[in-house]
Amino acid sequence: MFYQFYEMNHAAVQPARLYADAVRMFYTNPLNPFTHTSWGRSIAATAELFERTTRRYSKPQFGLTKTVLDWKSVDVTEKTVWSRPFCNLLRFERAVPVGRRPDPKLLIVAPMSGHYATLLRGTVEAMLPHADVHITDWVDARMVPLSEGSFDLDDYIDYIVDMLHALGPDTHVMAVCQPSVPVLAAVALMETRGDPFVPSTMTLMGGPIDTRRNPTAVNLLAEEKGVDWFRDNVIMQAPWPVPGFGREVYPGFLQLSGFMSMNLDRHIIAHKDFFMHLVKNDGDNAEKHRDFYDEYLAVMDLTAEFYLQTVDTVFVRHALPKGEMTHRGVVIDPSDIRNVALFTVEGENDDISGLGQTQAAHDLCINIPADRHAHYMQPAVGHYGVFNGSRFRSEIVPRIVDFITSYGRQTRVAVRPKLVRTAKK
Repeated sequence: MFYQFYEMNHAAVQPARLYADAVRMFYTNPLNPFTHTSWGRSIAATAELFERTTRRYSKPQFGLTKTVLDWKSVDVTEKTVWSRPFCNLLRFERAVPVGRRPDPKLLIVAPMSGHYATLLRGTVEAMLPHADVHITDWVDARMVPLSEGSFDLDDYIDYIVDMLHALGPDTHVMAVCQPSVPVLAAVALMETRGDPFVPSTMTLMGGPIDTRRNPTAVNLLAEEKGVDWFRDNVIMQAPWPVPGFGREVYPGFLQLSGFMSMNLDRHIIAHKDFFMHLVKNDGDNAEKHRDFYDEYLAVMDLTAEFYLQTVDTVFVRHALPKGEMTHRGVVIDPSDIRNVALFTVEGENDDISGLGQTQAAHDLCINIPADRHAHYMQPAVGHYGVFNGSRFRSEIVPRIVDFITSYGRQTRVAVRPKLVRTAKK
């Protein structure tokens, strides 16, 4: 009943939140003489802080309408080009000049770990001048009716394979954080089957390929507690009246609480600074705070089966690096990958996926030719800086662009599909 209690509490606070918003508007109205005093701004800041810390943040928009091609600004249109109950594939279609050589097709697989795909807005924006960008827009599990069935890690892998088929040959795939494991598994399965739509390159960024290496607090917690603890303590039923009423989920607000507790002092200081920016009428810094937390505090629920299978496979049993991960009874064998160039990226100060966890993919993909492997460790960035921020734009993006353009149209090694046996039902 905890999820229902959370919803009831949110509804109970609604009148106070509306009152606080009215107070904020009253003390920020330029016609109010108190607006121009420190006392008035303090009241307005208190009201805004209360309203923002008690609201439910809705799914943000990408809002990317322009990019630059050949030093010229061009329009960008967001379109859904593939759709399933738990995911939509978005394409950021650019108004490419007639006759211009096509850019590489890039599939960005966003993490399904509590935040929406818009957390990668900066990633998409940075890649738009260089590629025909597509991104997975995962659907909030509480918004998917029970009639649409379940969604687990095997389904996640199937979705990736289907999207690569929809995009066609010579596609490049980029996995940010959590999807590094299912993307590597999907590519390995495609190579095992001799699939002609296997991607040209695979870029894995800050992902938990082997969490035995330099384990972080997140990794240690999962290994210590075990999957049964998570099943008993964090899995709840989506409350009425959402469309997914009755579906077992891992609520986004619980995941957000876990993330914030890891750096609680930093978040407290950020909100204290926000209050002082409002009192001092420092609008620019206050707006930066709003932009960041509007994104960071917008969370989605995950299906229970996907979350528990991921915890068990990736963090408890370490199944992929041990050669024990399966997909619908078929063993995932990364050594079957021969035709896909592999690039891994890590952050020096990553406290989610420790150094070496993503680089471990190279030790698994032993049959990729040596000249088609690359690894880069970005100094002085944490987990978020691996895929966003100034260092990402200036130092990581050029390396990714160089990698995918170098290996996009090379002849692949001819390989016969390996016969595989599925588990008996």
